Amino acid sequence: MGTKGRPRPVHLSRKLRQIRIGLKLSQAQMVRRLGFEDSFHVGRISEYESNLREPSLLVLLAYARVACVHLEDIVDDTIDLPARLPGSIIYDRAD
Repeated sequence: MGTKGRPRPVHLSRKLRQIRIGLKLSQAQMVRRLGFEDSFHVGRISEYESNLREPSLLVLLAYARVACVHLEDIVDDTIDLPARLPGSIIYDRAD
């Protein structure tokens, strides 16, 4: 894959699972909340949470928006997610 040699966040898979569990969502519900029900199978969430697959930047941004946290909170190993999810970040959507 194209990610060889690029550093990966060590805690990313744990944080993605923490977001889903903190929002009290099943993996299927998470796919819908992320807005990717037409793009990928529910098993993709399991792959992210098991560190078998790294999500794209767009998927990570969707996680941040759903969880109401900064993208940096998800990808930076030195930052913890908020204790309560959803967080307090409000994304201005120009849909």
